[in-house]
Amino acid sequence: MSETLDDEQQAFRAELLDAGVLLGTALPGAYIHSEAFERVVSGVAAVVSDRARSTDHPVVVRVPPVMARSRLLETNYLSAFPDLIGSVHSFRGSHREHAALVAAAASGGDWAGDLTPVDAVLCPAACHQVYPLCGPVVPPAGLRFDVLGQCFRAEPSMDPARMQSFRMHEQVVVGTPAAALAHRDRWLSEASRVFAELGLTTTVEPANDAFFGRLSGVLAAGQRAKNLKYEVGGRTSSTRTLTALASANYHEDHFGTVFGLTTEDGATAHTACVGFGLERVALALFAEHGMTLDRWPDQVMVMLAVGR
Repeated sequence: MSETLDDEQQAFRAELLDAGVLLGTALPGAYIHSEAFERVVSGVAAVVSDRARSTDHPVVVRVPPVMARSRLLETNYLSAFPDLIGSVHSFRGSHREHAALVAAAASGGDWAGDLTPVDAVLCPAACHQVYPLCGPVVPPAGLRFDVLGQCFRAEPSMDPARMQSFRMHEQVVVGTPAAALAHRDRWLSEASRVFAELGLTTTVEPANDAFFGRLSGVLAAGQRAKNLKYEVGGRTSSTRTLTALASANYHEDHFGTVFGLTTEDGATAHTACVGFGLERVALALFAEHGMTLDRWPDQVMVMLAVGR
């Protein structure tokens, strides 16, 4: 891993660690969370769910941190982002082979080469686990989900705003193109409203994913041209670059085609999701209001239901 953090990023990381808000580990981009940090994360998640419950009445689901290996192929994630995936492996050898593995590890050799992939990968996006539940025919009113899950992306970084292991809280819709677009746009506005009420200054900008491979430029250009994805950016560890606190993505009929989902008239269902990066929102709040919860504004403390 080679990266250079600017002075602000280094100072913010040091402040988080010195205050005990986060505790470092041997793995870049993985932290042990303090009680204070978890209280903020839980408060943000509750706010998002409360807003969804009052308008969308979604099905609330909490997905596991792993999913079937076959899903990466079905959703096309492996083709688009092979550099981000996390594959789960385990030992399946004999006692003799186990002894060789232990010896290789003890001598500093390559013991990982003796492991075999199991039928599980680390979940890269929480919403990918709910689309298979929706078919084959989506009801006229569509389907809405409040989804939260632990996700992983192999982007090791010392910047606390780029964690490898993080929670994604998503508001998902499956239905007609009009319903999907309306859901994305309404929740994009709602995300900005929530952040403003929490005292955060944010901006909404068109965005595109960092696709991998020879067609990456074409895919990114298509995503921009169609205005499929927007990000709500805010300040976390640096004033030079805003961090995406939430993203709003219209997938068109991609997942409907993958999982054979149709509307009542036989058309392929469309989907959209708006995802909140809970750790990033918490970091933005600590950056804005300081490392001590007792000194945060009363309005923010009440909104997050975080006791002093």
